[in-house]
Amino acid sequence: MPMHIETLSLISAVQSLVLAMLLWAGTQGGPGAVRTSLKLRAGALAVESAGWGMLAAQAWLHPAQLVLGGNALNLLAQGMSVVALRMLLGDSLRWRTTLAIGVIGWLGVAWFGVIDPDYRVRVLWGSAAIVADIGLRMRALLRGGPRRSSRARLILLVMCSASALLLIWRNGQLWFDLDPPADIIQPAVVNYFYVLLSGMQPLFLSIGFLLLYNETLQHELHVLARVDALTGVKNRLALTESATRMLSQANRAGRPMCVLMIDADHFKSVNDRFGHGGGDKVLLALVGSIRATLRAGNAIGRIGGEEFVVLAPDTSLEQALVLAERIRGTVESTPLLVDGHLLQLTVSIGVAATEPGETDVARLLQRADAALYAAKHAGRNRVMAADPMLAARRLSA
Repeated sequence: MPMHIETLSLISAVQSLVLAMLLWAGTQGGPGAVRTSLKLRAGALAVESAGWGMLAAQAWLHPAQLVLGGNALNLLAQGMSVVALRMLLGDSLRWRTTLAIGVIGWLGVAWFGVIDPDYRVRVLWGSAAIVADIGLRMRALLRGGPRRSSRARLILLVMCSASALLLIWRNGQLWFDLDPPADIIQPAVVNYFYVLLSGMQPLFLSIGFLLLYNETLQHELHVLARVDALTGVKNRLALTESATRMLSQANRAGRPMCVLMIDADHFKSVNDRFGHGGGDKVLLALVGSIRATLRAGNAIGRIGGEEFVVLAPDTSLEQALVLAERIRGTVESTPLLVDGHLLQLTVSIGVAATEPGETDVARLLQRADAALYAAKHAGRNRVMAADPMLAARRLSA
């Protein structure tokens, strides 16, 4: 059974359209940017389907319409795919660069397709534009990030490389073959294979895109499950994970580690006076004050209500007490404006240091909590350590 360019093009058009509808149907969940990237990829497939449809209907179109319209749709689909992928990866969209590549590519194709017809140069010009788009995709896929070495990235890199190689092969056949075809619709082996393999690309690229979309969603859910919704700091789960990891590293390196338990004094009166909305504003301001005093490597999290924890790896008890006092002083000296009223907030802080060979995070946190209770009991707005003798020496120095 002989192959026909029109039949192959029609199959590719239907396949791309079905993929577009399937991807669009899957855009009901996920964070905004991730969901938008999937919609954009679906739109690119729909545009690509229209391009294949024009090639399938070439018998009813003027040659200039096929050249100008078909290539415009193809380059537009390529550009949309670039932006969709970079959006999904959280990279800069580079839409201006992508737009410039599409416009320059189309102008070259139009010139060598209609004004000064030269099929080989036209294909070379259009291929160069598509390779530039592929380069933007591959650059984004090779950039760093939490999912840099993922399976989905690898699949997409392989498919992008295959697409570039297909274009190089096609141009090589056109330039070095003794009897190259005069246009895409002419029956020729190079045209058959190019249309067949090009028509298969949307399927494999979409599989890779969906795998990456799923990985991104999983990563987003992992992060959201570990972030306090109000303040944006670590929640109890994330704090426990971080503390366990830091404690293990401290034991292996033989380095100290400290935990600061911080509680806003008389916070119930803040909620009673300003309502929970005002209380939320105070907590956000408190987190800002604490963060301003921390150094690189420290971690802050909220374990409930107005209670926060700071993890300080590679920090001795003496250094942790200095840090805690700096936090306490910063909060005390930073008046807060809540609903037009000035509020003077203070905090009590309990500090605990790891003991030699300690591996129990819960026990470390319990000691810090006991020190916090002692600070509250002693009158609030003060720092206490789990080692009372050392704390007394430090604070009286």
